[in-house]
Amino acid sequence: MPLKRFKPTSPGRRNSSGHTFEEITKKKPEKSLLAPQKKKAGRNVHGRVTVRHRGGGHKRRYRIIDWKRRDRIGIEGRVAAIEYDPNRSARIALVFYSDGEKRYILAPLGLGVDDRISTGEGAPVRTGNTMPLHTIPNGTAVHGVELNPGRGAQIVRSAGASAQIMAKEGDFVLLRLPSGEMRQVRRECFATIGQVGNVEHGNIKLGKAGRIRHRGRRPQVRGSAMNPVDHPHGGGEGKAPIGLPGPKTPWGKPTLGYRTRGNKPSDKYIVRRRGRKRR
Repeated sequence: MPLKRFKPTSPGRRNSSGHTFEEITKKKPEKSLLAPQKKKAGRNVHGRVTVRHRGGGHKRRYRIIDWKRRDRIGIEGRVAAIEYDPNRSARIALVFYSDGEKRYILAPLGLGVDDRISTGEGAPVRTGNTMPLHTIPNGTAVHGVELNPGRGAQIVRSAGASAQIMAKEGDFVLLRLPSGEMRQVRRECFATIGQVGNVEHGNIKLGKAGRIRHRGRRPQVRGSAMNPVDHPHGGGEGKAPIGLPGPKTPWGKPTLGYRTRGNKPSDKYIVRRRGRKRR
């Protein structure tokens, strides 16, 4: 999946790049697997803005992805097409199952049209197959990992991501996540073999503000460019530093390295935190 570089016909095109979409085999999505998607513009159920700098963007329809695949155990599927999904960085694969069912799954690297996939303990260790973690050999790269049995894939779902199975002990399997975190996951949780496709996604250079607006992101103003009444970093004569021991949010909370993870019950399953900081 190579990238294409644009000719510098304008300042916005200079140094910008994009996808060639060579892997896409079907332009229009499957109508039966579409759902409407209402824009929220960073607002919660009460209509209050909880995430700033969101709004606008191109209209999208949601592609219904099969995150669980547990009801597909023993049913073989054939990859009919590789499609673009505007709601995620990864590509998606349209699968036709032998019982007539159609489903979308994440397209792993190396999965192509007419490839066969299967689900369950008896499935071979092959790219695109989903099976319990305890049946996958150590050292295998996986994605779409469940954190609770039956809840569906929750982690390792973005483009180019993969986790590695490091060890198995008792009721748990030790995984090394893309962030470097080492985490225990229950052995009966499902995961899909392989690395998520579209690995060049992180090398894209948007090049201009308009392409960011198309994604639904509005402009962000620096705090140092504001007045003191609007931001703790604001004010001063000329270009001034923040003047504080550390950067803050507009509401005075510490940021840039400030820990936001609370007392979550799943913390006990973390063997080593990301950044190689031991607990």
